[in-house]
Amino acid sequence: MNAKQSDKRITALYARLSRDDEKEGVSGSIQNQKVILEKFAKDNKLPNPRFFYDDGFSGVTFTRPAFMEMMELAEQGLIGTIVVKDHSRLGRNRLVVGQLLEEDFVRLDIRYIAIMDNIDTAKGISDLVPMQDLFNEWHAKNTSDKVRKVMQSKGMSGKPLTTNPPFGYMKNPDNKDEWIVDEPAAKIVRKIFDLCVSGLGPTQIAKRLKAEKVLTPTEYWNSIGRKCGKPPERSFNWCSATVSDILAKQEYCGDTVNFRTTSKSFKLKKRLDRPQEDWQIFPNTHPAIIDRETFALVQELRQHRRRPTKSGIVSMFSGLLYCADCGEKLYYSVTNNYKRDQAYFFCSAYRKNSDICSAHYIREKVVEQLVLESMQRVLWYVQSYEKLFAQRQLEEFGEKQKKELAEKRRELDKAKLRVREIDGIIQKLYEDNATGKISDERFATMSVSLENEQSELKDRIPALENELENAKIKTEGLQRFIDKAKQVTRLESLTPELVHEFIEKIVVSAPEYKDGKRCQKVEIYYNGVGIVREPTAEEMEEYFQEHISKKPFLKAKTA
Repeated sequence: MNAKQSDKRITALYARLSRDDEKEGVSGSIQNQKVILEKFAKDNKLPNPRFFYDDGFSGVTFTRPAFMEMMELAEQGLIGTIVVKDHSRLGRNRLVVGQLLEEDFVRLDIRYIAIMDNIDTAKGISDLVPMQDLFNEWHAKNTSDKVRKVMQSKGMSGKPLTTNPPFGYMKNPDNKDEWIVDEPAAKIVRKIFDLCVSGLGPTQIAKRLKAEKVLTPTEYWNSIGRKCGKPPERSFNWCSATVSDILAKQEYCGDTVNFRTTSKSFKLKKRLDRPQEDWQIFPNTHPAIIDRETFALVQELRQHRRRPTKSGIVSMFSGLLYCADCGEKLYYSVTNNYKRDQAYFFCSAYRKNSDICSAHYIREKVVEQLVLESMQRVLWYVQSYEKLFAQRQLEEFGEKQKKELAEKRRELDKAKLRVREIDGIIQKLYEDNATGKISDERFATMSVSLENEQSELKDRIPALENELENAKIKTEGLQRFIDKAKQVTRLESLTPELVHEFIEKIVVSAPEYKDGKRCQKVEIYYNGVGIVREPTAEEMEEYFQEHISKKPFLKAKTA
């Protein structure tokens, strides 16, 4: 390239400032860098100066808007010289910076100048530059480690780590770490949860919100002056992913959830999801928008996703029916004429391979009638004879199970005590070995044996604790079931909300034929209590007579 052509090329004056650089004060500011760069270009008569800058971008990433624009022009042969205030402005990733200096700038015939570091590729690159790149990267890693530790400390204290509160909340003007309810947005959140409970999936909810011209989160935030990016091209354009994200946020129960995501390295900014067991959850840190029971119900509904058939019809029982023989779920199907009264369920394993299982065919309207009648009887039973119901359910738990649980409690206490004893014994053995009371060989044999015993006990303890916790959950589930049952006054028809609130699963057996009639066993498992053995007609009469005998007024009226 001749001198005349070179004079027509741009001198790119590049400045970069990260959020961490801002803490260093005005010396590193974009404006300060611009003044230094422009003066240098003028003093050295560099042709066609043009200023590029990235404000608020880390040096370890190179997907910066101005940097990418500059490199695009360089690929077109339009950049002759790149000037930066200091070498770290170009970047803090030694591998990428090294490739730029040693390969890309050479290939593109670009002169590179870092003013403060006395680097000018026209004069050759010093052997110390790679070392300087390493120090620049270390600085970025150091800064990243410090930020990570600060965030770790903040997150473990229960303060929210997210920069912006979820849709439905806003920061308290008097305390940036405290969230308060943003009522107009919270109203939309409640609507989304209500629609889900009523039987709609995320896609259907998104369509409903769009049809009703409800503002999306981005549109709402822009309308109240909160910075959140560009407004969408199409108004009210809700998508199912946004709805799903809202339905999954435990923060709406009033909890702070930290450490949902992480990054592999300070060089990689992409956030990766953590396993849920690694989350840190701090309950009741801010006002709840959704009560916990509704949130739990929605998660249950989302777990048993009720996908519409080709006709767009969704059943309230989808995801709840299971085959009694193979354990697979029953699929929902509507006949070609889309008549709802002809809709039915059949075994999913049978559809894949008819040799594995039988169809276990059952109509939806039959399931609905069976569930409605069962719930009417069970709820009446609970409301009329609450203590008797609770007593019977606990009896169903069985004397054998109670004895087993008592034995497990004793075993757990004994295991914990033995673990502590072994610590003391090993310590005593160590002291005896140190004073020569027992030999090294004897010490090694005994300590290994004790450590193996202790290790087995430590593995057993969590299993025992889990079994005892499950038993506790069972009794708590019984009380929750009773409390919910008492809230239902008149049950005349089923809704998706009621079905998923009370029903855990429905197990359908293969049909049998007796005297030419089709018979089919259907077992209904209720949340928290399992199968409820309802009293027979004779038992009900007996309970009723016992009930009125304790009420003189009722006894007189029936006499």
